[in-house]
Formats: sequence, C-alpha cells, structure tokens
Amino acid sequence: MTLTLLGISGALRAGSTNRLLLAEARRRFGAATQTEGDLRLPLYDEDLEIAEGIPEAVQRLAEQMKAADAIVIATPEYNKALPGVLKNALDWVSRVKGGAMRDKPVAIVSASDGRAGGDRAQFSLRLCLTPFRPRLISGPEVMVAFSRSAFDEAGALKDERTAKALDELMAGLRAEAERS
Repeated sequence: MTLTLLGISGALRAGSTNRLLLAEARRRFGAATQTEGDLRLPLYDEDLEIAEGIPEAVQRLAEQMKAADAIVIATPEYNKALPGVLKNALDWVSRVKGGAMRDKPVAIVSASDGRAGGDRAQFSLRLCLTPFRPRLISGPEVMVAFSRSAFDEAGALKDERTAKALDELMAGLRAEAERS
C-alpha cells in the first residue's frame, strides 16, 4: 500500500527553517507519495466567499487534505502563536464541506529561532485544529530551538536527540496512517 503524505509549512519563505524541518519530517516518514500544500491564499473574507465562492486554491488544499493518508504541519512561532498564513488557511478550509481533516492522522513540528522552539505555536495550532477533529499524534513533541543553526549544509538536523524524536514522531504518524 502506498501512503500519501501531505506536508504543510506555516512559513512562506522558501529558505525557512520550517521548510527544512518539513523536508526532514517527510524524508523520515519513509516511502510515500508526497505532496505539499500551498498557503498563498487570499485573506479569508466572508464577503468574498459569498460573492465568488470558495477560491480554487482553497478547494485544492482541502482536496489534498482529504486525499492524504497523513498530514505533517511545520509551524514557526510568530508573536507567541501560529502564523497568520496558517490560521488563514485553516479558516478557509473550515468553510469547505466534507471535513477535510476529520479522523486524519496529523503530526505537528515547529522550528523557531527562539529558545522555546515554537512551543506556543504548537499549542495554538492544536487549539485551531480542534474543530477539524483530526487524530493528532501527541508525541514526542518536536520543537527545534535556535533553528538558524540547527541544520547542517545538507539540511539535516544536527542535534541527535531532536532527530531521534522526529524519527519517533514520523513512525507514529506512519503507523496511524497504515491503521486507517
């Protein structure tokens, strides 16, 4: 059975450490068809939704979520919470009928240049995911602190303990996906 893993980065910047962390997580998940969600969406506006319906890019993201066997979300921490682009995407997807993430195995990872590694971003993301009713993988928590120096030139995690926790988290995500 070939699994489909959807990766979502809460950072738009191509060179962000959350994109590096997402790439590491996807690699450590193992063999799978891998897709990546695009969060370059219009700001949620109910007037826009009423006038034009669900934007095509939002519909595509919701369909990627529905089609995935598992989802991994890498989130930076902006001002002690998840970034606006990630929250905006969740707000839009919540308007699409069909429960895009219901009962879907989801893992959360974070990278931040601060000393906490994105713990508040993960906490706020977990709250925002509650209405979607996914099967959140509870641990181990993977929070990469001082992320600008956490990866080597090849994009691999330098810290052995963090790499081991990421391996365990991705193995748990894979096991949940295979159970479905």
